[in-house]
Amino acid sequence: MNRRKVPADHFKIPESVLVVIHTADLDVLLIERADRPGFWQSVTGSKDTLEESLVDTCLREVEEETGIGIGTSAVPSAALLDWQLAHAYEIWPAWRRRYAPGVKTNTEHVFSLRVPRGTPVRLAPREHIAFEWLGFEAAAARCFSPTNAEAIRQLPRRAVCS
Repeated sequence: MNRRKVPADHFKIPESVLVVIHTADLDVLLIERADRPGFWQSVTGSKDTLEESLVDTCLREVEEETGIGIGTSAVPSAALLDWQLAHAYEIWPAWRRRYAPGVKTNTEHVFSLRVPRGTPVRLAPREHIAFEWLGFEAAAARCFSPTNAEAIRQLPRRAVCS
């Protein structure tokens, strides 16, 4: 099997963010992975550098994956909520080649982002092929990742929706 090797200076950092994007009435944005059609998720992404803050990782990943800019009049910075919650999970074997040799776990930090209904979404076609807004229960049921599904189930308790 001929697997593309990732240069040593381009390994993914095993620390990432999960950003559950939702409306005030808890409709959740899910995006379908381009490399795994049928796998639906919230915005996720690893830190680009060890020095990059988790908030900066959120800002970058949300913009890259959905085109939604945080810190605008439509989506103010205060709409991004750090849940102060992290999970360590085993990286799927199919994706371990992206990490340095021997790295088998990733730490994922959970955030939510409240956006107005009708917020336009512009996908990064190399990463995602479709998006859908679903009620939080339906969104949790569709997610392939157990930690993503659990975060979505916690939205009614965690998200500021007043």
